[in-house]
Amino acid sequence: MFNVNAYGATSATDPLAPLTIERRDLGPHDVHIDIKYCGVCHSDIHDVRGEWGPTEYPLVPGHEIAGVVSAVGSDVSKHAVGDRVGVGCMVDSCRECDNCQAGNEQYCLPGNTPTYGGTDRDGTITQGGYATDVIVNEDFVVRIPEGLALDVAAPLLCAGITTYSPLRHWGAGPGKRIAIVGLGGLGHMAVKIAKALGAEVTVLSQSLRKKDDGLRLGADDYRATSDRQTFKDLAGRFDLIINTVSAEVNVNHFLRLLRTDGTLVNVGAPAEPLPVQAFSLILQRKSFAGSLIGGIRETQEMLDFCAEHGIGADIEVIAADQINEAWERVLKSDVRYRFVIDVSTLG
Repeated sequence: MFNVNAYGATSATDPLAPLTIERRDLGPHDVHIDIKYCGVCHSDIHDVRGEWGPTEYPLVPGHEIAGVVSAVGSDVSKHAVGDRVGVGCMVDSCRECDNCQAGNEQYCLPGNTPTYGGTDRDGTITQGGYATDVIVNEDFVVRIPEGLALDVAAPLLCAGITTYSPLRHWGAGPGKRIAIVGLGGLGHMAVKIAKALGAEVTVLSQSLRKKDDGLRLGADDYRATSDRQTFKDLAGRFDLIINTVSAEVNVNHFLRLLRTDGTLVNVGAPAEPLPVQAFSLILQRKSFAGSLIGGIRETQEMLDFCAEHGIGADIEVIAADQINEAWERVLKSDVRYRFVIDVSTLG
């Protein structure tokens, strides 16, 4: 074991603060990554504050990790010292269930090992990317193409794959009309990716405050959901709606905007239930679905796609001592569109 500098939580209510945490020694199939940047995800706040279930402290969050390989284990074949790499929301899985075998490790039936707050194979609690170094099994490390700067690539490891996966799964592309609910960290990536896939893209946001941004990012249309006329004008229009909002919304209102056989996919994860009326689905054979990040193979595919199309996250780089302020701004939707920590400021 060895010590590294980190920034984390000692309780659900206290501010995050500098910590020293232990990382395991390099194993034969492990990669040692010098973390350069780590994105700030709304999930970090939910997890640390215990809003999704019990949390063990101290906890170092962060699952949008971009860095450079500094050492590899004796049996590592996928990565080499000096490689630009990333780590997303999971660092292991059972490798044996049907979903893992199909490349869907995010849906590992016994449960994957999250990058932080999970139980690793040695029984220790995983700690995330608000830290200077991390040791990860080579199978859960992805390559960041040269066309992507590390800072704008970091949020792709969660926000990018979380939106890319459902867009791919439900066939976003030319001839498809796609709506994105919310223009935040997830939503702005969904707009960029859906447009690059060739779809017609509409943003559905509570107000028109970010309309100029939405159109700049690639949206063909931008409508306010606070205006009842929006739901009248757009009824039955969309093949696919991606809801990126991590707060309660009226699902039935959005289901009315789908065409026959259309699908509303939730990638935002509010703590509150989202009630659905049966007739919102039955009358036009509509579907209400969910999607969770993506597998390792699909994450690499997403990174390559983003590099090919010049897609990175719109970011605001912060120092470690600005993390608590950044969290408060995330809760106020006061970021355009992802905070990224410069890990060199951890010392």
